[in-house]
Amino acid sequence: MSIDTLEDLYLEQLKDLYSANSQALDVTKEMADVATNQDLVNALNAGADGIQKGIDAIAKISKAHDESPSGEHCKGMEGLAKEARAHTVGESFGEDATRDAMIITQYQRLAHYAIAGYGCLAAFADRLELQDDVATLKDCLDASYEGDRTMTALATGGINKDAVA
Repeated sequence: MSIDTLEDLYLEQLKDLYSANSQALDVTKEMADVATNQDLVNALNAGADGIQKGIDAIAKISKAHDESPSGEHCKGMEGLAKEARAHTVGESFGEDATRDAMIITQYQRLAHYAIAGYGCLAAFADRLELQDDVATLKDCLDASYEGDRTMTALATGGINKDAVA
């Protein structure tokens, strides 16, 4: 597909974020399986639910534009997901809290990618005067920010302290 207009870019980036979210969902579930702090497990499960809602939202937006949400493979998220797996699921840790701190680190990297994606898409939709899309994308953006804030609160609320030991 040739990207000639902002609308072309918008539709292409919807596909990219759909792929990114699909990859992030898988690794988030894997990290939830190895996390030991119950609050972190709960936050990761809530994050997975939020990511799924984002996937569904992008699919709905794409369908409204007579586009399939699939067809792109986000190489940026592929790298982030590979790193997240390597440093959490595939890594050996002396202390559970240290693994939990690393899980937070990796999850926040995934979340920041989503924040950038939703922010750009919302700006494109706004310029294209697609107000329904803007509202949906801003909801997804807000949910991504909330997930990031939750992880920061868990890290500073005790997990990082426990990892010092």
